[in-house]
Amino acid sequence: MTDQHQGPPDRQPAPAPAGPAAPAGRSAYEAPGEAAHSATGERAGEGAGERAEERDERADARAEAKADAYADGNAEGAGGSEADGAVGLAGRGRRTLRTSLLVLAAATAVGAASVAATGAFGGQAKSAGTPRAAGPQKTVPVERTTLTRTETVDGTLGFGTPTTVQQAATGNQGNDGGAGGGGASGGGSAQQSGGNTGSSANGSQEAGIVTWLPEEGATLSRGDTVYSVDEDKVPLLYGSKPFYRTLRTGAKGDDVETLEKNLAELGYSGFTTDEEFTSGTAQAVRDWQDDMNREATGEVAPGDAVVASGERRVAEQRTSPGALAGGEALTWTGTDRIVEVELEAGLESLVKKGTKATIGLPDGGTARAEVTGIGTPSSAQKTSGSGQSSEDSGGGGADEATLPVELKVASQQKLGRYQAASVDVILKARTRKDVLAVPVNALLAEPGGGYAVETRGADGRSRRLPVRLGMFADGKVEVSGKGIEEGLDVGVPR
Repeated sequence: MTDQHQGPPDRQPAPAPAGPAAPAGRSAYEAPGEAAHSATGERAGEGAGERAEERDERADARAEAKADAYADGNAEGAGGSEADGAVGLAGRGRRTLRTSLLVLAAATAVGAASVAATGAFGGQAKSAGTPRAAGPQKTVPVERTTLTRTETVDGTLGFGTPTTVQQAATGNQGNDGGAGGGGASGGGSAQQSGGNTGSSANGSQEAGIVTWLPEEGATLSRGDTVYSVDEDKVPLLYGSKPFYRTLRTGAKGDDVETLEKNLAELGYSGFTTDEEFTSGTAQAVRDWQDDMNREATGEVAPGDAVVASGERRVAEQRTSPGALAGGEALTWTGTDRIVEVELEAGLESLVKKGTKATIGLPDGGTARAEVTGIGTPSSAQKTSGSGQSSEDSGGGGADEATLPVELKVASQQKLGRYQAASVDVILKARTRKDVLAVPVNALLAEPGGGYAVETRGADGRSRRLPVRLGMFADGKVEVSGKGIEEGLDVGVPR
């Protein structure tokens, strides 16, 4: 039996070391085969080990001092074994901690080296002399195409500029050469006197009273009533110019043909549609007048109908039932929505009748359109209250000259529910046919200036080909240069 030194009566004896003391920097519990690994760890973590050793030395000194004090205060028979045991335990604990730190630092260093060697976080490792990865990761082919550059201008979607319907002057009715009104009215005009009665333009008859008007927004077709005076209906007829005289048997002219065409379209017959007003025409007129509850005279005076090019949409009432007749009845427009543009004078070469355009709507939709009308260029000169124009007073009116342009939209359905809106009008400005093009984001700026595209060479490595740039359009750019050909794959961002 191995002898054991007895400690103080109230403590258990401290166990003696089981073997020779472990070398510095190595745990007493390490297997012999781990020595080399620990030494490697010490070298790899030399900086961390030195700091840990200093902390351990200070801790050993404190433990030895406590052990000496304990030994002095106990019986000599204890033989100092308790103090030695305390010192041994403290020393082993500190050295174990120090060694663990060294091993951890070494393991970290070795792990980092392993990650770098295996490429765990970025593919295989590359030496300084290894070329970089081959070619661009995403490519598109160079294409042969037609590029069209466009010009976008502001436009207004609506029903067009309203025109005024003028009521006929009562006193002119029945005159063979009665004065015709302008535009779509087909009648003369008279000023309202503000009372219940009034005089006509020649003062020979009293003015009638407006008894009916269509609602704003209403659509009027051939034969529909435009307004009523003294309960006499004034209908809409289709034609290119208003009636300016009383039409009766024996009259000849294109206005007679206009009347006969309308009578035929309304279902009346017994005449030949030509430029001669015959008895058959007169009978058809009497039937028409009777159907409107008007006096059947067989003659048509200038104020008996309003002539317009087609269906009309009422924009605004300009009078009201009960007012004296003879003034403005209403304003109207066509029924199709159109686009109007005030084009800058410098862009007038982009448009002519028949020019195609694209309309950009507020919701992102588009519609095709065609130029149907071009007005006269006008300078936006404003006249002051003194009669002096802005140009005379130093303004730049001439610089604001515009050209009114009207476009017809091919499909009204494409316009959706928009009645009036600001739109974009996209006009073709320039076209380049049969050119090589790439996306604009395929261009790479060269250090010395200019541009290039990235391709994959025959050896699989990335290379840049300088390019000359042409026209830009639709997110693409025209390119040319040595090696640039249709179908060549060039790099673009992923």
